[in-house]
Amino acid sequence: EFYVCYNHHVNALLSNYRVEKMLPIIDLDAEEAKEYELDYIFEPNKEIIMDILLPQYAESLIYGAIIDAKSAEHASRMTAMRSATDNAKDLISNLTQDLNQRRQAQITQEITEIVGGAAALEEH
Repeated sequence: EFYVCYNHHVNALLSNYRVEKMLPIIDLDAEEAKEYELDYIFEPNKEIIMDILLPQYAESLIYGAIIDAKSAEHASRMTAMRSATDNAKDLISNLTQDLNQRRQAQITQEITEIVGGAAALEEH
C-alpha cells in the first residue's frame, strides 16, 4: 500500500490536510467491471504494459499532490503577506497620527510660552 499525505488547496484562505491511498489501485466492483469488459489484444503483453504504466501513474499522482501542496503553501504565504502589509499600513497610520499630535502639542506649547512671555513683558 502507498499513501500520500499533503495539504490540499481549497481556496486562497483554506487548505485541508489530506491522506490519499495511491496504491493499490482500487478495482471496480465485479458487476461494474463487466460493463467495460471487452476483448483487447495487448502488445507486448498486459504485464509489461502494467510494469511501464504503474510507475508513471504513481509518479503523476505524487506530482499532483506536490503541486496541490505547493499551491496551498503559496496561497498561505500570500494571505500572510497581505495581513502583514495591512498591519504595517495600520502601524504607519497610527505612528503618523501620534507624531502629528506630538508636533501639534509642541507647537501649542511654544505659542503658549511666547504669548505668556509677551503678556509678562506688557505687565512690567
